[in-house]
Amino acid sequence: MKENTLKNTVFSKNVIEFTTVALQYCNFIENFEGEDSDQFIDKMTKILPLLYLKVVLVEETEPVNDEEPETTVTESDYNYVLSKLYHILGKNDTYLEVFLQDMKYSETPIAASVSEDLSDIYQDLKNFITIYERGIIENMNDALFVCIENFKAYWGQKLVNVMRALHILKYAEPDGDSLEEIEDNTDIW
Repeated sequence: MKENTLKNTVFSKNVIEFTTVALQYCNFIENFEGEDSDQFIDKMTKILPLLYLKVVLVEETEPVNDEEPETTVTESDYNYVLSKLYHILGKNDTYLEVFLQDMKYSETPIAASVSEDLSDIYQDLKNFITIYERGIIENMNDALFVCIENFKAYWGQKLVNVMRALHILKYAEPDGDSLEEIEDNTDIW
């Protein structure tokens, strides 16, 4: 690809808007101290749908470098974020997963973790943003490509699954039940 084409891609309106929302998501995940779990859930139920909308509006691109972009989120970064999220969600961290391929062969429910799903989303977005902020056009393009491919294959499904869990937490009757207990008492269909 020519440099002008790459510039038009990485600085397009849709990419800038996606990057802005991705940055807001990462900043919130990194700095939500002082929020209680209700405030945290409220903000997440607002930013996640916006993030989904902005990523699906991004036009596809192709990588230009031979090597994949570096990953900037270390295992300790990931575990720190995961721990913070788990701490704020507490007993509401686990939800029943119904959209896994393995589910059709399982006689027992498969549990998923809100904090893990949010951390996985954070990891891909933060890797993208860190490279994007450096301003090297070819690397920005390739980081965008990887982020979008990972969205299609992995974190996009996690985003919509965790939205279901957070929706239940936000709008369920406040009787003290955990997310798993609420889901056990709710008909999915």
